[in-house]
Amino acid sequence: MQTVENTENPVYPWHTANWRHLERMKSKLPHALLFYGPAGTGVETFAETFAKAMLCENRQPDGHACGACHSCHWFSQYAHPDYRQILPETLEIARGINQADKPVSDDEPAAGKSSKEPSRKIGIDKVRSLADFINVSTHRGGLRIVFVYPAEAMTSESSNALLKMLEEPPANTLFILATSHLDALLPTIVSRCSKLAFPMPEKSVAEIWLKEQGIDDAGIWLAGQGGAPLAALAEAQNGSSENMTMLLDELAAPGDSGLLKTAEKLQKVPMADLITWHQRWLYDLLALRLTGKGRYYPGYRPAQEALANRADIPRLLDLLKKVNERKKTADHPLVPRLALEDMLLDYRKIFAP
Repeated sequence: MQTVENTENPVYPWHTANWRHLERMKSKLPHALLFYGPAGTGVETFAETFAKAMLCENRQPDGHACGACHSCHWFSQYAHPDYRQILPETLEIARGINQADKPVSDDEPAAGKSSKEPSRKIGIDKVRSLADFINVSTHRGGLRIVFVYPAEAMTSESSNALLKMLEEPPANTLFILATSHLDALLPTIVSRCSKLAFPMPEKSVAEIWLKEQGIDDAGIWLAGQGGAPLAALAEAQNGSSENMTMLLDELAAPGDSGLLKTAEKLQKVPMADLITWHQRWLYDLLALRLTGKGRYYPGYRPAQEALANRADIPRLLDLLKKVNERKKTADHPLVPRLALEDMLLDYRKIFAP
């Protein structure tokens, strides 16, 4: 059998142990797998790589898909007749998956088609649409796979609809769920799946991989994303370091008079990014105050340590709660500059006498 190198769907070096584990149990797989691990580490990529391999007609000795058979071609085109992805509309659009004839979910607000915002949730109609898929014979006479990602995006209605399928699984069907928030899933769904944990990669392994991708200062980028290498790679490639540094410089000197000027310069930066950087800074201050150890932004550690000692802990906790609330509307701030000014002014208050 000819071996074809797998390049389209990689297994990252920090996931090889899990790949080998699944290879050992491939002859006795359960009807449902639940992969869970931190965002930005490639858990969803692993799930899709595994699904592609399970459907491959010429699976390689290491368990990977060949990348050349009809099945692999269909899979890469999002057109495999025995594979169904259940994703939020926002992810479907980001991946270029055809939106034609997609039903609007019953459990989402009605709106005109042209004005309706793409949903970040997995509505019940997406799960109901699986009924025909799982109750007819497979195209190739073998396995069919359903991939749900991110599983925590399911509504309560869609979760219960999926639960019924997991309780009475159809023959020759494998459900794969992937999530970065295991505690957000229904306990009954979790109990019906065989769980596989994907821990945060070891720092040394992640740094080596980032350097192989051509990323300078890999350790700094990795720390800024809490150890998540794919998130660090995306951040580095987006060229947002200048904007992030501008915000962090402001946070490091909260008494500085340049707040309004900083807000003006950063007003075109996505609010979600600004809130994420701010949120991580606040987590660092809290961790340094309580444990003496920070997780993100090591280049700012001296300034953070000084600020952590000055911060009023109840105000810091209240601000963290407020920032978490801000994140829910980060994609649609009414006036970005004013929202950023408000966020920075709130930050100053935790150091007020």
